[in-house]
Amino acid sequence: MRPGKVDGAMAYIYGMRSVTATAILPASAALALAAAAAPAAAQSSFALGPVTARPGSTVSGTLTVAARGDDPGTTIPFTVVHGTTDGPVLALVAGTHGMEYVPIVALQRLRTSIDPAALRGTVVMVHVANMPSFLGRTIYYSPADGQNLNRVFPGKADGTLSERIADTITREVIARATHVVDLHCGDGNESLRPYAYWITTGEPQVAEAARQMALAFGLDHIIVDGARPTDPAASLYLSNTAVTRGKPALTTETGGMAIVDQASIGLVERGVAGLLKHLGMRAAGPDPVAAPIWIDRNEVLRAGVTGIFQATVERGHTVAAGTLIGRIMDFHGRTVEEIRAPFDGEILYVIGTPPISKGEPVAMVGTRR
Repeated sequence: MRPGKVDGAMAYIYGMRSVTATAILPASAALALAAAAAPAAAQSSFALGPVTARPGSTVSGTLTVAARGDDPGTTIPFTVVHGTTDGPVLALVAGTHGMEYVPIVALQRLRTSIDPAALRGTVVMVHVANMPSFLGRTIYYSPADGQNLNRVFPGKADGTLSERIADTITREVIARATHVVDLHCGDGNESLRPYAYWITTGEPQVAEAARQMALAFGLDHIIVDGARPTDPAASLYLSNTAVTRGKPALTTETGGMAIVDQASIGLVERGVAGLLKHLGMRAAGPDPVAAPIWIDRNEVLRAGVTGIFQATVERGHTVAAGTLIGRIMDFHGRTVEEIRAPFDGEILYVIGTPPISKGEPVAMVGTRR
């Protein structure tokens, strides 16, 4: 675990936990726990990029990813809601995939609905992490360099544009946060039922804190994700970058198919409200989900060929091993591949548009614990 602020983060996480759980923490975290038990101290100002937020204020600004070589660089718009008393720093990131619109719209609402005067700690909102993909209306990959932003973390300061975006978010946002949520939804081609990923590969206390965050966010399906990399220098995923640095984080999925619907936006708003209450940043908020469905086995099914995909199931369907998920046809209408369920489970998402390229996902199947 890194010293300093990360230990402070653990204090916020464990302030309400039992003495037994606290006993496993390092000495520095135990000291931070004692500090957290004291009355909340007044905030100092919070600087991010070109702006500084004073206590009890909301400010917005833009991080600049400088041009390099032939690429023009890009921008990352953000908002800081800075409370009046000291507390956790919750980073909410939307638009890691540019065609995942629901979280982007949800943060536009949250930037004005969270009252800094009633907030303990700080909320940092990244409104659009992947501006090239957002403006280009592309799924998965950036039109600037063909890379998936959520596979290049922690990034490189001298790398491709996607790698430089990842580097900027890692240094400017994740480094300042105590807790991180990467807000996703089904991409523009994915019909998806809501769920969250709980990453279990971090330090035990970080994994447990992330589990509590997942419950507080309130989605009723939680994937137990024990396959993330553990090397901080090759973390790949945004939320995992936080976890490998000793900070609890989760990834959420709400909405899909490039549809901006009120129900999916409401899930994000409810989830953030639950986290604010759970982290002690705001008194009011919904309770954690009482009886979630834990998904402890899942598999992303991928296309073996390029062609036209036709699904034969829908999101949320329960399937048996061997059930036909969909067919891929060539461009003359001949079936060239059938995709079948590898085990009994539930369809967490399925591709809802015809184009499919070899290697791309066609569906995700999960099995309930």
